[in-house]
Amino acid sequence: MGEVNSFIQVVPLEYFIILSSVLFSLGVLGVLIRKNAIIILGCVELMLNSVNLLLAAFSSYKGDGNGQILVFFIMVVAAAEVAVGLAIIAMLYRNTKSVDISIFNKLRG
Repeated sequence: MGEVNSFIQVVPLEYFIILSSVLFSLGVLGVLIRKNAIIILGCVELMLNSVNLLLAAFSSYKGDGNGQILVFFIMVVAAAEVAVGLAIIAMLYRNTKSVDISIFNKLRG
């Protein structure tokens, strides 16, 4: 176990921060620009995974497992979010025959 931590700590922490920032920025950009609901859902997952990467890197550098446990719970919540999101998208597609979010502003109950 000590070898794994020392191997991960060979890569500077700044590289993990830069990579995570780039991934999070790409996710935000995708959510703001794209109009396809499935791609937007994927961009939200990209943002969650960039946070997971940063939490795991900080946890490894600190030598504490609490951050990695938090990553596990975030992954469980993300899986539930994907299941609910895809179910909502499937129902919207069934009603409108499109996954373009620009037509969803006129939803009625």
